[in-house]
Amino acid sequence: MWLKNITLLNFKNYSSAELRFAKTVNAFVGNNGAGKTNLLDAIHYLCLCKSYFNPIDSQQIKANEDLFLIQGDFDRQEKNEKITCGLKRNQKKQFKRNKKEYDKLAHHIGLFPLVMISPYDVNLIMDGSEERRKFIDNVISQTDASYLDELIVYNKHLLNRNSLLKQIAVTRKLDVTLLQILDEQLIASGNKIFEKRKQFLLDFIPLFNQHYSFITEDAEQVSLNYQSQLNEQKFEDLLSQSIEKDRILERTTTGIHKDELLFAIGDMPLKKFGSQGQQKSFLIALKLAQYSYLQKFRSFKPLL
Repeated sequence: MWLKNITLLNFKNYSSAELRFAKTVNAFVGNNGAGKTNLLDAIHYLCLCKSYFNPIDSQQIKANEDLFLIQGDFDRQEKNEKITCGLKRNQKKQFKRNKKEYDKLAHHIGLFPLVMISPYDVNLIMDGSEERRKFIDNVISQTDASYLDELIVYNKHLLNRNSLLKQIAVTRKLDVTLLQILDEQLIASGNKIFEKRKQFLLDFIPLFNQHYSFITEDAEQVSLNYQSQLNEQKFEDLLSQSIEKDRILERTTTGIHKDELLFAIGDMPLKKFGSQGQQKSFLIALKLAQYSYLQKFRSFKPLL
């Protein structure tokens, strides 16, 4: 798969731009602030329906303009695909594939797989566990549409359960029946996500180890370790045991939304004990493993 061309209108610092790309390697050259990174972000937007750097869609519109438009032509498995994305201020963004608008943006994810490498990737190491869960979810979602659907459902059930916990704190009345229903919904989705994450790491870790060994010429040992409360206990038991704590804190304290992916070098946390060079090598290996994983499970090369 490759992106043949892209057209931008009022996207970030671009008033208008049209570029054509080579099938292999493309290099963008320009002064600081010229828009090289914004161009990469526009490509990310076409593939994954959002900015890599800023989750607020309206802030992608050029200053003093009312809308932005991104359009690109892909060669996907020897078939031309035209993707169009547009957003007007205070309106819902629109995504179209070959002039047909998507009912759900989730249906677009994975059709045009992409790996983004950025200086901001260091956040995967330095920030909290949410960043690493997002990385896992991003990769799996690009190969498994049902995973993304299940993740959306889980987050909805989690929000409902947390709302009930807040309501209980106000009214001091526990609706056992409603809590049971919400727990059952959360458990069903959570267990499916947990199993898919476990399988993903089984497939992903060997690819990561292979790339890291090549980059460093086997100079040191590193590891990825998936930690989940569901590794130790059944989800239903975790929820049952934590109900008093959940009521006090007014939020759900157990579940797959607490999963962690630990990065280590020589059995020590990479964040604290890895040099900047080792951290960069780790991140590059992580992204190359993502590329290999997507290629393996999508049966064609993603954009890098």
